[in-house]
Amino acid sequence: MTLMLGFILWLGGSPMLAADFEEARGAFDSGRYDECIAQAEQALKAREDLENWSVLLSDALIAKGRYPAALTAATNALAEEPRSLRLRWSARQALLATGQPVAADEMAAEIQRLFSSQYWRYRNARDLVVFGRVALAGGMEPKLALDKVYDAAKKADPKCPDPYLASAELALEKHDFGLAARFLQEGLRQLPANPDIQLGLAKAYAPSDPRLMLAHLATALELNSNHIGSLLLLADYNIDAEDYREAEKLLSQVEAVNPEHPDAGAYRAVIAHLQNQPDVESKAREQALESWAANPRVDYLIGLKLSQKYRFAEGAASQRRALAFAPDFLPAKSQLAQDLLRLGEESEGWHLADEVQRADGYDVTANNLVTLRDVLAKYQTLTNDHFVLRMYPREASLFGRRALNLLEEARTRLCQTYHLEFSRPVLVEMFHEEKDFAVRTFGMPENDGFLGVCFGHVITANSPGARPGGQFNWESMLWHEFCHVITLQLTKNKMPRWISEGISVYEERQANPAWGERLNPRYREMILGKDLTPVSKLSGAFLAPKSALHLQFAYYESSLVVQFLVERFGRDKLLTILRELGQGTDINETLAKHTVPMTQLESDFEAFARQIANDMAPGVDWEKPTGAQIAVAPRFPRPADRSSSSNAPPEIPDGAWELWAKLRPTNYWVMLRQAERLASEKKWADARPVLQKLVQVYPDSTGSSSPYRSLALVHRELGETNAERQVLTAFTEKDDQAPDAYARLMELAMETGDWHTVITNAQRYLAVNPLVPLPYRFLARAGEASNDAPAAIEAYRALLQLDPANPADVQFHLAKLLHQEGSPEARRHLLEALEEAPRFREALLLLRQMRQDDPGTTSHTETSYQ
Repeated sequence: MTLMLGFILWLGGSPMLAADFEEARGAFDSGRYDECIAQAEQALKAREDLENWSVLLSDALIAKGRYPAALTAATNALAEEPRSLRLRWSARQALLATGQPVAADEMAAEIQRLFSSQYWRYRNARDLVVFGRVALAGGMEPKLALDKVYDAAKKADPKCPDPYLASAELALEKHDFGLAARFLQEGLRQLPANPDIQLGLAKAYAPSDPRLMLAHLATALELNSNHIGSLLLLADYNIDAEDYREAEKLLSQVEAVNPEHPDAGAYRAVIAHLQNQPDVESKAREQALESWAANPRVDYLIGLKLSQKYRFAEGAASQRRALAFAPDFLPAKSQLAQDLLRLGEESEGWHLADEVQRADGYDVTANNLVTLRDVLAKYQTLTNDHFVLRMYPREASLFGRRALNLLEEARTRLCQTYHLEFSRPVLVEMFHEEKDFAVRTFGMPENDGFLGVCFGHVITANSPGARPGGQFNWESMLWHEFCHVITLQLTKNKMPRWISEGISVYEERQANPAWGERLNPRYREMILGKDLTPVSKLSGAFLAPKSALHLQFAYYESSLVVQFLVERFGRDKLLTILRELGQGTDINETLAKHTVPMTQLESDFEAFARQIANDMAPGVDWEKPTGAQIAVAPRFPRPADRSSSSNAPPEIPDGAWELWAKLRPTNYWVMLRQAERLASEKKWADARPVLQKLVQVYPDSTGSSSPYRSLALVHRELGETNAERQVLTAFTEKDDQAPDAYARLMELAMETGDWHTVITNAQRYLAVNPLVPLPYRFLARAGEASNDAPAAIEAYRALLQLDPANPADVQFHLAKLLHQEGSPEARRHLLEALEEAPRFREALLLLRQMRQDDPGTTSHTETSYQ
């Protein structure tokens, strides 16, 4: 017994004392910091386990914001335990919190000296992590720290949270969120009840999966209701959702635990700025800097949040203040680089990105940006008085001028509508690869489905070539994004997300009835159900939607609110609201001021939306069989097939369908399923009246499952060409993403010489996919047939860039047209046609004609064809 007790004491204490320490540690982990402090102080009076208790005491005091006391606790213990790395780390943290960065650096240097000279002493997990953190700050390669230090710490004690947290902290610092999540999931398997690991996972998932982030935050706060990091991240989320009242409640919870926490003051400054309260903002910032007057993180965090709210100029100014405190503070320098690039201040932005990349070769964002700059250097630039358009060279030659013309048309119409002019050109970058768009837009190659983003005077967008597997109408997208340029300039970027997106979607529909989100059966069901978000909380609908469909619906609902405002109160009121937002007025206040009180506005809008939903095909029974679910697979923000899934019948057993069909003969889903079944059985004549009825009762149906498509197929199979043409014509006037329908109409129109219809549908096709030969072939034929040589020449030139199946024929037609126009280029194209097909009779005849027309120009090259 005596030997066993001696062995236990040699390990560091008695079983009872060890249990007492674990109890105190449990109090800390669950947020009972005062209880933890009391236990630690009592244990230290009894001279128990000086290092562990002193570190725990210092950590608990820091959690409470008692920074000087934490420093005293650590330094007092160091007097007796001078070789303790953990005590020096605690002292370093307290020195930073009290605004003594030089002394903190000296403490870190002493940690490195101790470890280097006596490394065999420090083989436990916590000491290894302390050394790893200090070594990283001193320039150790991150991979070396992960592989040699943190992995060794995990092996030394798999149940210690520090190695998992430190590894994830490093990955998050480098913006490698996936790697951080892997480290934390590894830790979670060992420590499922650790709130710090739950918070780390929330941070790792925040950029990609807000719902998962919220789930981990909820778990962390269940484990520790006073968990400051989790409360702050939740406050951050609510600021994004524009729920400032809830954010301030969370910040009050933080301050009840730690009234000195600098992040709480920084967030309060952000909220005050967004609410146009400069005096409150100044006081909040002063409070955040109270314990460390030159803390660069305070202004970095303020600037980061302002930039996330599209206040890039203010965000950049904050980052400059942070860098004035600490010129080498890389997070601020990296964020400033991105802010400047989004402001169009490219020279300084790229220079700063270079500096960050050189200082930290492991920073994913900086590396991505530097690589992207090399990509952009190869892009072609097209300009006019109002736009600078950058595109992949081949795409620029194919549809760059068309894109520039569309932007100019949008500028003319929307500037007139919103009474706004620009003093500087708008920069538009269309990316050939989706990952490049994502890096330019978000700093990372991952993209959650965005097609385009507007920062104010800068638009970034995917080109059609960036998403070959998912078509979209790029013209509609560019119109949408340019509308953001208008509204962001009008409001000085001080507008909630919902009204910004709502106006852009609304203006899409005004420009072209086939563009923008429109009512469909699924949206109808959501409006009449419980999916409408109150207007006052509509920005939050974009943050953590239940599904991709709900995110898509947020765009539609926002546009419906804008439509309601315009129809009920007039465009002038909308313009007044936007101007007041630019003065910093709260959206709910200005809406109430210029319309009706918010409670009435929300009630009136709900009635408006429900009326629109009820008016959709009023003669149709829309009820679905109980429990049936419509399979949906929407894309954001404007999907290639925005309503096809909404038109699919519910999936229920055949017997239930038969019973339902007898009870509900006018039911939309019954008729749709009946038509699909008849078509699948090739009973075309029987399917025709059912489909005609569906089109009659719901004429606005679009998408791949639209009855229009099935009806056109039925007419085609029955040889009813005129009827097929009429159905396709009606359908293509409503659907802006139906290239197969446009192609069929071009084919039918060419057979009858209806060149106007050929050109119309070729242009529609190009708005979806300008990177395939088909529409250019039809445009070329239409140009020739209608004696529009310039249009035909342009189309043939485009065809040559797309590897046509018969290049000799394209070269010949181009040569013929150019010869008619008197262009010297004709001869070169003709010779290239003959090089492809030396026996091409028509080309040889044209060559003879050219020689007769100008006999003095026969070249040596031509003699081989004589």
